[in-house]
Amino acid sequence: MSYPKKLLNDYETVAVDLHPHWWHFAEPVSALVGSIIFGILALVFDVRGTFGDLLKWLVIILIVVSAIWVVVRYLKWMTTNFVITSDRLIFRAGVIAKMGIEIPLERVNNVHFSQTIFERMTGSGDLLIESGGEGGQQRFTDIRRPDRVQNLIHSQMEENEKRRFTVGTGGSTTDVATQLEKLEGMVERGTLSPEEFQSQKNKLLGG
Repeated sequence: MSYPKKLLNDYETVAVDLHPHWWHFAEPVSALVGSIIFGILALVFDVRGTFGDLLKWLVIILIVVSAIWVVVRYLKWMTTNFVITSDRLIFRAGVIAKMGIEIPLERVNNVHFSQTIFERMTGSGDLLIESGGEGGQQRFTDIRRPDRVQNLIHSQMEENEKRRFTVGTGGSTTDVATQLEKLEGMVERGTLSPEEFQSQKNKLLGG
């Protein structure tokens, strides 16, 4: 299930919409497979008597509970979205009751990713996003290719910053010196060419 377009702002576009990595299913699927193997062993050894009957009921209960766990985890997977748009980062989860986190791109300070050796092999990992909001830090787990997602967030941040400056030069009340300082930072990071910097500077100074 993709992120509802009706929840997007005007002119806001989605860069990526991710569900959790398939490793999200590891625990319930392992429990289900283990229960099935346990049941097969019980049939092979053909334990009889009262203990055999109890063992069969135990196997049935384990398989049913594990199967329900898989279904519940799948529903959570379907209704969990990590979204990067042209304006913000969005995390939304919940089958019936919903919870969400939204971080405007201009408030994102740092994006870190972490992967264990096993996570590198499976292509999963965690993202730690530091922002200027009340939360300060937010950790998102089971992200697919977190290194690529980190690069995409930085790319969207730069594009968002460019758009803000382009719009802001048409009459923004933002302090001119602050805008010039940010433009210089964009030149240093290579996201703005010297020619573009000079053009934006002339607009800010009314030249």
